[in-house]
Amino acid sequence: MNTVEIIDGGVTTPHGFKAAGVHSGVKYRSLDLGLLYSDVPATACVGYTSNNVKAAPVQVMMAENSPKLSAVVVNSGNANALTGHRGIEDAITMKESVAAELNLDPKEVGVMSTGLIGRFMDMHKIKYGINKAAKQLDVGREADDRLAEAIMTTDTVKKECAVRVRLSDGTLAYIGAVSKGSGMIEPHLKVLHGTTLSLVTTDANVSLGFREKWQEILDDTMNMVSVDGDQSTNDTCIFLANGLSGGAYADEDPEFISALQFVMKRIARSIAMDGEGASKLIEVQVNGAESKEDARVVVKAIINSPLVKTAIFGSDPNYGRIMMALGESGAKFDIERCRLIIKGGEMEVPILEGGSPVFQEERSVEVVRMAMDNKEVKIILNLAVGDHSATGWGCDLTYDYVRINAEYST
Repeated sequence: MNTVEIIDGGVTTPHGFKAAGVHSGVKYRSLDLGLLYSDVPATACVGYTSNNVKAAPVQVMMAENSPKLSAVVVNSGNANALTGHRGIEDAITMKESVAAELNLDPKEVGVMSTGLIGRFMDMHKIKYGINKAAKQLDVGREADDRLAEAIMTTDTVKKECAVRVRLSDGTLAYIGAVSKGSGMIEPHLKVLHGTTLSLVTTDANVSLGFREKWQEILDDTMNMVSVDGDQSTNDTCIFLANGLSGGAYADEDPEFISALQFVMKRIARSIAMDGEGASKLIEVQVNGAESKEDARVVVKAIINSPLVKTAIFGSDPNYGRIMMALGESGAKFDIERCRLIIKGGEMEVPILEGGSPVFQEERSVEVVRMAMDNKEVKIILNLAVGDHSATGWGCDLTYDYVRINAEYST
């Protein structure tokens, strides 16, 4: 029985969490610094970018790797990446400033940054913002919204989610999440290892051993999103569980795992839908793969293909581009038994069956075009060689993507 209930909320919906978003001056006018705080130290599971060029905040967090966090500070407008030793010192100073304001050990403070690469931080503005945010920490939708706005860069919408779930032992727990991400997105987040930054909070109780399960959830959700195939230097996803709902450890609780997966899939979809310049969400579902890894590889190959993305943008029923992406993925498939379906809105159109097209006539082609001419387009591909599957999310490639990224630093 599914006990997950979507509610109007964000990161402060779980008990014991407070948030703030302020204007520090890093950006000209908009909110640009966010702060999240837990009343008690929370078990922290953190996924970091696998890009070998890592931003200063990622390096600092990975070096300390505290198993418990009480606060996280996030700034937008400056990624603090490729900033050398000074960048490391600035990230440490951000942690120390929050710790001083909230009477914490600096090791209990997480730090994340997003924005332009290769610019030194203006620490006078950052310290001012931290002082301001610490005084404005609060609970509720306004606090949630201000934090969500403070971490946005080229995002056009806030990305939040909250659910309530009844755990197997009867405990009522809450999960909240906020994320940003629009461009430079193909996360490959590893636990203990334009940017996606995510904060996920819960008042459920989990052990430090939950990190392995958290990695599995990331692999099936955030790591299956791609806007442009470029992995950021700053990608970070922080999961905080403060246990204030009481109850037993929820590490293996199917109700809790299901609820957390639901939240993370919802966030992943929202990131893909808000890709820079995007006009359509692309969901790719691969079934019948020989292995889970093969299924994931094929999903990413299709989502990342510029030819597929532009075909979706133009509602061009050129399914050969999808099969081309499959063919060069390196995954095993049986072309004589492969099945391809394109779904858009209420229309579900069989395209390929047994290696041959289902349609030939011009009228049939127009039906496919109509299915593709929707805000959400789903590609369903069966490789016919096994029982494994994977789902991922991306977006179309539009004229606006080129414009936004051609002018990003100006």
